[in-house]
Amino acid sequence: MARSFCFEANPGPGLRGRLAHDAPLARYTSWRAGDGRADLLYLPAGRDDLAAFLRTLPAATPVTVLGLGSNTLVRDGGVRGAVVVMHDAGAALAVADGMIYVEAGAASPKLARFAANHGCAEAEFLAGVPGTVGGALAMNAGCYGGETWRHVARVEVVLRDGTFVVRTPADYVIGYRSVCARAPASSPEIFTAAWFRFPLGDASAARARIRELLARRIATQPLSLPNAGSVFRNPPGDHAARLIESCGLKGHTIGGARVSEKHANFIVNEGNAARAADIEALLDVVRGTVLAKTGIALEPEVRIVGEASR
Repeated sequence: MARSFCFEANPGPGLRGRLAHDAPLARYTSWRAGDGRADLLYLPAGRDDLAAFLRTLPAATPVTVLGLGSNTLVRDGGVRGAVVVMHDAGAALAVADGMIYVEAGAASPKLARFAANHGCAEAEFLAGVPGTVGGALAMNAGCYGGETWRHVARVEVVLRDGTFVVRTPADYVIGYRSVCARAPASSPEIFTAAWFRFPLGDASAARARIRELLARRIATQPLSLPNAGSVFRNPPGDHAARLIESCGLKGHTIGGARVSEKHANFIVNEGNAARAADIEALLDVVRGTVLAKTGIALEPEVRIVGEASR
């Protein structure tokens, strides 16, 4: 029987948002899978509340950040320490000094529409990124030929002690689905906002392009079933989906997890019955089979957090 939980009526003195202990995390991931729970779950009402919350935590408490959970698998044993869910439907977007300012909790498609409506070009690809801006920054998310950090002018991060710092792309080593600080911080930093610089374009053309990309996404991806987007990075000069399909793995199933017949680089949670362990085992089978048959080692694009069991 599933254990219940509830948010606390008062998250703390002067602290807005929602706080819970021993909270299930499946609902905060797009896979909707597994029994993993957070020791402590916090949904901040804003960036200042996030900073205040971080200051309340003992320095040794680990902090895991989720956005829309569209690129994350939470293991069935759950996550120790604190989990912060950054998605905020009311996150601020604004135009200032020729750039677009957006808080990290905004959904990436919302930024795409905002940019299009303000006459910007080259932001349309963000409509196909099923996560938050913070998540897109953390992994240099991209699709349809676009990448997040090509357009970043600067970012704001919050340090573990609750201090805000503004950084530029020069502070990071940026690669394909990869962003690393050049000077490793003594503790993790959380993206809280960014300033994007997009070239000027035609608003009508940009909106049409977004509609086109969304139609393509619906036609080619298994969006009717819980999934986490592409599970493996594309190797140089090839596509992970092609390699997986060439190995006859479409439809391969472990427990409630299945390689999608519609797009081989997607693993779906069939009937919401998958455990996180099923998905992770299927990832291992796919990777091992592709390596054995093609000699190519696929690199996971999804982030796996937590413990396998408690």
